[in-house]
Amino acid sequence: MAELATVQHGVVGRAQLHELGLDNAAIARRIRAGRLHRLQRGVYAVGHTVLSRNGAYLAAVLACGPDAVLSHRSAAALWGLRPSDAPRIDVTVPHTSGFRTTTTVVVHRPLRTPDPMTHAGVPVTTPGRTLADLALGLPRRQLENAVEAAERLRLHVALDDDHPGARRLRDAADADRPFTRSELEDAFLELCDRHEIPRPLVNTQVQGFEVDFCWPEHRLIVETDGHHHRTRAAFERDRGRDALLTALGWRVMRFTARQLRRGPARVAELVLSARSPSLVTPG
Repeated sequence: MAELATVQHGVVGRAQLHELGLDNAAIARRIRAGRLHRLQRGVYAVGHTVLSRNGAYLAAVLACGPDAVLSHRSAAALWGLRPSDAPRIDVTVPHTSGFRTTTTVVVHRPLRTPDPMTHAGVPVTTPGRTLADLALGLPRRQLENAVEAAERLRLHVALDDDHPGARRLRDAADADRPFTRSELEDAFLELCDRHEIPRPLVNTQVQGFEVDFCWPEHRLIVETDGHHHRTRAAFERDRGRDALLTALGWRVMRFTARQLRRGPARVAELVLSARSPSLVTPG
């Protein structure tokens, strides 16, 4: 049992214990003695309950049956495509499986069972399937970042045309992904895509200053003001720079994280109006 737990991030399943020759009574004795600690239904930690992230992932998969695999957000975190702070673990099971979502596990039942792999000792969906699953709900820019991470990690991404997220994933894979410095900049690019605003140059030089976003043909600059713009010194510096750029014939627009989050349609309307006054007139 100890040897099995060593290669399984400290967790074992009841079916595995039976294969080792332990019956239910023997398992119950070890639970009472504190040698086994219940994590999920039919899954136990050996010796203690201080598990690694991968130990928690494997426990969730073992709890959902022999054909279950880690998937979606949890699989993305395991592959290193993007972090996940989701309170529950995503597991995909066969469509006919009787396992259900619990307080700690989100169960997914696709019509087509994914091809499984094992990574870091955990059964998991392939990188391609993981990205396709993410494509069903992840914002465009975040999906592009995940695709970029797969390329950086040199993961093999095979696209499944039958998957409902395949088309969106292919678009993200083919996109020209500019370099951004923050989630706030990602959010603005996502807004541009959603409202069909042509993508600007990102973190580029204008008159000797680095600006967040720029449409040179319209002499338009957009700055997204995160927390580092809140100091008095930053406020004074930004206004001085804006005044100089304005004197040189540029229009400078600034938007805060709050504005992007609470009024994205209004932000898009203002940007469109500044780019093409004949198209949109702000009310």
